[in-house]
Amino acid sequence: MNIEKFISIRENKIRYLEYGVSSDVILLVHGLGASAERWETVIPYFRENYRVIALDLPGFGLSDKPSIDYTIDFFVKSLSEFIVKLGIENNIMIGSSLGGQIIAELAISEPRLNKMILVSPSGVVNYSTPALDAYIAAAILPNQKNVEKAFSMMGGLDKEVDSQIVNEFIQRINMPNAKNAFLSTLISNKKAKLTCEKLANVSVPSLIIWGDNDPVIPKENSDLFFSCIKNCKFVEMKECGHTPFVDKPEEFSKIVLDCMKEN
Repeated sequence: MNIEKFISIRENKIRYLEYGVSSDVILLVHGLGASAERWETVIPYFRENYRVIALDLPGFGLSDKPSIDYTIDFFVKSLSEFIVKLGIENNIMIGSSLGGQIIAELAISEPRLNKMILVSPSGVVNYSTPALDAYIAAAILPNQKNVEKAFSMMGGLDKEVDSQIVNEFIQRINMPNAKNAFLSTLISNKKAKLTCEKLANVSVPSLIIWGDNDPVIPKENSDLFFSCIKNCKFVEMKECGHTPFVDKPEEFSKIVLDCMKEN
């Protein structure tokens, strides 16, 4: 059972789910258009030995959606303040897609983490993909057909999509100002790129996980992270798309937990 909480960050109400009481914390940061629930398949594996916190980024889920420019800098500063306000010290951050980019930028500018795990992070791609285009179309016109198509394509292998995921996305994107937050984030993201020069400043141990069939951010983009971050490991998950923690939660969790045990 999770505990739903809210906290004020930069004058915005931020919602998060919390499990466990350990001093060792796993902080989960979702991707574009998602919410804390995106991690529900792996949380049971983590909560046994860790305090697990999954937040809704500002502009998404049940967090406030102010009428602002949703820049990467805004997300980084919001996440930094979130960590400070919750008094989180011994933490491992896991970020998917946009969440991975935000965590990487935080690790570069003001390292507040012990380990960084990035799952198909955004921030390096200079081109669109059919799967990303379908996801954007689903956000603009969120009907059952468009959303099912988008999530099926993002899975990488035309897998059947859980109806709950579809319905929750439609519900979230139809909330007041949710579409504006989605599109503003998308536009700002195109202007904020992670370069090798920037990633070379990451000083924390890092793990990059990528699905081998990721059609949103193809796995060849992992090369920049792996080659530029000094202390970095790379794991490719077979038969997985853009969210391998959804496709194969047990395997994903084992990879992460094994990484935690390493010094």
